[in-house]
Amino acid sequence: MKLNTREWGSGDRVALLVHGIMSDHRSWRSVGPALAGRGYRVIAVDLRGHGASPRGEGADPVDRYRPEQYAQDLVDTLPAGAELAIGHSLGALTLLHAVDRLRPARAVYSDPAWRFVRPGLFDPAVFTWFKTATRDQIGALSPRWDAADVEVELATLATWDPDTALALSALADRAALPGAPVVPSLVQLADNSWLIGPEDAETLRGLGYEVRSVPGAGHTIHRDDLPGFLASLDGWL
Repeated sequence: MKLNTREWGSGDRVALLVHGIMSDHRSWRSVGPALAGRGYRVIAVDLRGHGASPRGEGADPVDRYRPEQYAQDLVDTLPAGAELAIGHSLGALTLLHAVDRLRPARAVYSDPAWRFVRPGLFDPAVFTWFKTATRDQIGALSPRWDAADVEVELATLATWDPDTALALSALADRAALPGAPVVPSLVQLADNSWLIGPEDAETLRGLGYEVRSVPGAGHTIHRDDLPGFLASLDGWL
């Protein structure tokens, strides 16, 4: 499937951005220009079921929204051999499944949803509630966001297919940490990440990932703390 994309900049180096669940390319509204200012041509996608990209096809959510399908869509849409690829949350899971074919020089997995369901934590199906979230509710849940990001969230929720969350719920038994990195890879974590705990972080370091945390930042690091997000990428941009 060919995905809708948004570009910033015209540099010789290419950076790829892959958003998380419920979002689309607009969640990178500050990151795209920041990377373009560093000489990158930045390409951000809308994953299937998000933004202006097509919905999945099939009899049920799992038929329409499997990690392998998300990954193949990236391969069908994006250039291989980019200098940098960044995936957030579901986007990090998607990038992980596509990285062996996209082969960026460096990969950054921002608070990755590799273990998207953990016992006693939460069921991704609760994300379907956000489809009807109000401006005030979004602001209360994300108090560090700029007002513009709250407006973006409202807009992206309006075009999001909540079956993407139901599919993840049905695939919970497949949630696991990855193997060794295919390319040099950074795992960037929120402060006290609820997706990658301290033991997981040590496991990832042992596999060859660099792991860094952004103090004070929540799950959507680049919208909670853009300067902290960029500072955490020192040496990777």
